[in-house]
Amino acid sequence: MKKSSAFQKIAKWYAGVIEQPVLTSFVVLVIITVLVLGLSLPYYLHDFYNFYGQVLAEAHGMIFDIAVIGILILWLNKSGEKRQRIKTYKDEIDDFRLWKSEEAAFRTVGNIKRLNMHKIYDLNLVNCYLTRTNLNYAILVEANLNSADINSSQLIESDFRYSRLNQTNFSNATLNQANLSFSYANGANFTDSFLIKAQMEKAYFIKADFTRAFLMEANMRGAYLTGADFTGANLYKADLRNAVGLTLEQLEKARTLYLAQLDPELLEEVMQKKPQLVSK
Repeated sequence: MKKSSAFQKIAKWYAGVIEQPVLTSFVVLVIITVLVLGLSLPYYLHDFYNFYGQVLAEAHGMIFDIAVIGILILWLNKSGEKRQRIKTYKDEIDDFRLWKSEEAAFRTVGNIKRLNMHKIYDLNLVNCYLTRTNLNYAILVEANLNSADINSSQLIESDFRYSRLNQTNFSNATLNQANLSFSYANGANFTDSFLIKAQMEKAYFIKADFTRAFLMEANMRGAYLTGADFTGANLYKADLRNAVGLTLEQLEKARTLYLAQLDPELLEEVMQKKPQLVSK
């Protein structure tokens, strides 16, 4: 009975040790240290100086291993972990694509922000549901947001340069001071959106809908505006110089063009036919 009890205690102690990695490592270190020192004792007593020199040589080799191999392996592991995290975030975006729910929207936004922290901006967000989310200061340079639903979202000072925003829904969104320069937003819906002081230079807004949009002080210089709808839009101090495809028929539906900057020929047309648009 006593032997059985002793074995049980040893087994219990052993199980407790192996369940704790740090304790297991310490126990192994102690056992190996005792074993190595015991086997090396004759050299300590009879040939200490020669043996001591060999130990130092091995110590230098150990330092080299740690400095070169250890650090290299650590760097490779960290790089691998980073790549795996980035892949996981992108996979989660794919999982939530086309899922129209509040959870999908917030989970996708969380992944966008994490990828931004890793300096990943050219994301594939086609058909993503991002309604009523906070994407202020998000960087989506060269991203693909074609047909994404971003209505009623906060996008203050977000960066969409060179991105694809074709057929994207920005209705009721707040894009004040956002940068959409050189982007492709053909057919995009900006109904009732806020684009105050937005940078939209040389972007493509062919057949985009700016109905009742607030475009005060927006920079649309050199933008492609063929067929764009400005019905009820506020273009106070907007810069529309060198805009391609912009006509009087489009501008006459706007709410105001007061202090807006237009090409001389177009400004003359407005002054002749719709002077109330440029008056205070």
